[in-house]
Amino acid sequence: MGFAAATAVALAQLGLAQLAVARPAVARPVVGRVSLVCLTRSGARAGLAVAAWVATALLPLVLQAMQRAGGRVDRAQEEVMVIEDGGRRLLETGVPYLDRAAIAALPEGDRLQAYLPYQPAMAVFGTPRALDSAGAWWSDARVGFAVVTVVALAAALLIMRRAGAPPPVLVRGLQVATVLPVCALTLATGGDDLPVLALCLLALALAAVNRPGWAGLAVGAAAALKLFAWPVALVLGVHAVTRGRRSAWRYAAGALGVPLLTAVPALLLGPAATFENVLAYPFGHGLVTSPAASPLPGHLIATSVPGGRGIAVGLLLAAGVAVAIVLVRRPPRTAASASAICGYGLLAAMLLLPSTRFGYLLYPAAFLVWAMALRPARVPETPGRATAEPARAVVP
Repeated sequence: MGFAAATAVALAQLGLAQLAVARPAVARPVVGRVSLVCLTRSGARAGLAVAAWVATALLPLVLQAMQRAGGRVDRAQEEVMVIEDGGRRLLETGVPYLDRAAIAALPEGDRLQAYLPYQPAMAVFGTPRALDSAGAWWSDARVGFAVVTVVALAAALLIMRRAGAPPPVLVRGLQVATVLPVCALTLATGGDDLPVLALCLLALALAAVNRPGWAGLAVGAAAALKLFAWPVALVLGVHAVTRGRRSAWRYAAGALGVPLLTAVPALLLGPAATFENVLAYPFGHGLVTSPAASPLPGHLIATSVPGGRGIAVGLLLAAGVAVAIVLVRRPPRTAASASAICGYGLLAAMLLLPSTRFGYLLYPAAFLVWAMALRPARVPETPGRATAEPARAVVP
């Protein structure tokens, strides 16, 4: 593609994205239902959002995967190769990780990419490439990320639409999880955060319609992929407790059971390697340090102030204590309030982490917008309880 053609395509994609993120029309009820004009406008904007996502995320993903299959090694971020290496080890040994001794034996320049700082189930996305000796484009780990993201996000939006969420608010929820630049770029080049985010949003939608068992399975699947889902699982667990003991047990079965079951093989076959990759490296005790160094407050404090790392960690712990106090004193009784707490809590964490990336801000951005979409859900009564979740919850 020539420069002029590439420029034209880029401008067209930018214009489409601008239309997609334009402010939706405000829903105006007409005799108990949303007006036809509002539905039409929301449907048009939803279609634009999907088209923009295809143009700015899915199409570039496929093109880069095809170019990579053709021999271009610079068409994916390092985490894609890391996960695919983990998938190969998972098939060969049952453990997707290398232990500290094996990593230390590698040349110094290869040690960073030898770490797999994710939960064991993340390596499953790397197994198609390990099974495909020809290295076809469809075996790229990003294709699996995209499929899970699309399915989980579509299910979440469908659940909320059936629960009575206004179409304009749902369009905004679709936009923030797709055409928000940080989401589109992440999916096209790396993508491992998007299925985690989409599964968490699906769990929030299921919690909003009083499906604690399914919500637990969804957030449990996310927690089996990445540690970022564990705070969401905790907040939704507190929400499940407010719904009654039965709801809490049904939620816990999936939220705890899925990540524990998927971690058992790695813990039994390679406990030291699992600890080194999942805990030691992410918390700064590996043989190499994380390259995440976006100039957010926590990183700036850690690198520019004497004793800054301790200060940043202290501020991070203080933010965690503040969130814990909120959960105890004002437990989230609605999925909307749970989403808001997740959003504000993760925003504080992303800003204060000593090693962080701008891309991680996609989590709090999505949760805070979805807090609005989750408010009007019509929730059936829990068996044995007198009241159901309020139609409109107050978000703290």
